[in-house]
Amino acid sequence: MIKLFYSCAEATRLISDAMDRSLPVGGRIKLRAHLFICRFCDRYRRQLQFLRAAVRWDISRLVEPQTDPSGLSPEAKERLRRRLSAHSE
Repeated sequence: MIKLFYSCAEATRLISDAMDRSLPVGGRIKLRAHLFICRFCDRYRRQLQFLRAAVRWDISRLVEPQTDPSGLSPEAKERLRRRLSAHSE
């Protein structure tokens, strides 16, 4: 007889595996069926997704850059200001 659903132990292992590789179609269907009926495993899946996104998040966004992000020197900025003001007149 074919098992229609995974156990929670199987589901949590596959949730983790699915983040690194694609599961076969039958495995994805059985996992989705399990997640549909098991709120705990679905919560675990969402927590793993959150943690993965948090680890990948760029920490440099939290710190103000010490330099101008445009990378232009003060002289170049001044030349641009002069040219832009000359064109707007």
